[in-house]
Amino acid sequence: MECTINWMPSTGMGFIAETGSGHFLTMDGAPAGGGRDLAPRPMETVLAGTGGCTAYDVVLILQRGRHDVRGCQVKLSAERAEQDPKVFTRIVMDFTVTGKNLPSAAVERAIALSHDRYCSASIMLGKTAEIVTRFEIVEA
Repeated sequence: MECTINWMPSTGMGFIAETGSGHFLTMDGAPAGGGRDLAPRPMETVLAGTGGCTAYDVVLILQRGRHDVRGCQVKLSAERAEQDPKVFTRIVMDFTVTGKNLPSAAVERAIALSHDRYCSASIMLGKTAEIVTRFEIVEA
């Protein structure tokens, strides 16, 4: 996996990342740090990537289990250390999974498998952060 980050000096603290798969992601710093608040902060992209990683796993696991999953939302909230490096210290993941007759046990298992085995991002962040997962099921 590769990624190239280029600073855009004219933006203050804006950066463009080009991923190895050929996609682009823009990031910016907070105004207090010289940014212009034009894009997500780099640590926000880390949190968003973690949410995408675990949501992907949950959907795929449920689909492979032949469950009628129709939606998956995960809201993440994170706390960070007060001193540098300001690593994540606690992350709460609230899942809302929508589908037809989804068994609670299947959703719970999918989230646990993602958290314990498949989601590289959350497993990596779990080295510094307590990760709490919760879920609700919405009938489609």
